[in-house]
Amino acid sequence: MSAPVIIKPSTGQESVWDYPRPPRLEDFRGVIRLRFGGILIAETRNAKRVLETSHPPTYYIPLQDIAAKYLRKATGESYCEWKGTAQYYSLAIENNIAEKAAWYYPNPSPAFAALKNHIAFYASALEECTVNGEQVKPQPGEFYGGWITSNIVGPFKGEPGSEGW
Repeated sequence: MSAPVIIKPSTGQESVWDYPRPPRLEDFRGVIRLRFGGILIAETRNAKRVLETSHPPTYYIPLQDIAAKYLRKATGESYCEWKGTAQYYSLAIENNIAEKAAWYYPNPSPAFAALKNHIAFYASALEECTVNGEQVKPQPGEFYGGWITSNIVGPFKGEPGSEGW
């Protein structure tokens, strides 16, 4: 496999290739809004974001800023070497269901303890997913949950040809 051709960020942009490995957790004070089935599912100015080399940011929203009545526990788990074991939620509004649309770490590793009681959502499962009013694009690949905005440049893990890096 060839190395990725890294896009040079312009002023005000971030390159995912400048993000660290292991990932970094930081507070995000911008506005995040999520809408599903025509209903505002979440709105916050208190999100956390995880930054990891080659991945667009993943945003974690505090449970108190989510309309939890639309969350349904889903089966299955996955494991992250940095954050620990993740569990999943589906979103359900009447007959409108998005299976495994969100994930969380019930007992995150010590370095990511601040993610406890926070939930991340797959942008692809939502009809509206905005960061500071900008509709995000989901990170390519079915497993990845990063959110791409105009101030984030790649290339991104999950894009065709990214296997092996």
